Amino acid sequence: MPRAKFQTLTEQMFYTLLCLDTERCGVDILDRVPEITGGRVTVGSGTLYVLLEQFLAEGWISETKTEGRRRSYILTEEGRLILRREFDRITRQAEDYRRVFEREEQK
Repeated sequence: MPRAKFQTLTEQMFYTLLCLDTERCGVDILDRVPEITGGRVTVGSGTLYVLLEQFLAEGWISETKTEGRRRSYILTEEGRLILRREFDRITRQAEDYRRVFEREEQK
């Protein structure tokens, strides 16, 4: 069964939204994701621009300005809620992992 659209976020989705805590353009996001992840995660430009359009359509980000071809974006309150919900989901997964393996280590 296919998962519902945006039920969970991919790493690229999560970090793209995370970067938009302040106003940024696409090039800034492309640079910022590897910076905050220590190079562990990158987002390709094709992926980024598709995500930005989807996030705009969902109301998770808003466009703040356009300068020629450069468009800037920022996270909306709805986007902050989605990002927080995903953070909570990931945190619960990490807690479950710890609980299972701590129990095994105590045996």
